[in-house]
Amino acid sequence: MVRAQTIYKICPAEAWDEARRIGRFAGCGDDLACGFIHFSTADQVETTALRHFAGRDGLILVAVAGDGLGAALKWEPSRGDALFPHLYGPLSLSAVLWTRPLRLGADGAHVFPELNP
Repeated sequence: MVRAQTIYKICPAEAWDEARRIGRFAGCGDDLACGFIHFSTADQVETTALRHFAGRDGLILVAVAGDGLGAALKWEPSRGDALFPHLYGPLSLSAVLWTRPLRLGADGAHVFPELNP
């Protein structure tokens, strides 16, 4: 089974603020509609931003220790049959490694920090 040490979540800043307030992240938007929290690997996250968050400002990039999420983290096929990490349950904030604003560059594309695959 493929395992990424660090996985990434893109979410609106207000959703992340709420998660910090209550101490866990239960997902937002498509997560709630699908019944799991969508994550991406370092190799997938920029394409995820382009496809699902193009031109959107006010986003947060969340880095998570994926190997500590246990059996609730499932690797399932998505775009082009690539395996994406999906979390079936709330994300404990203790698994969060860091958060950073995901700003738009002058060209309208998101500017990503250096990621650890």
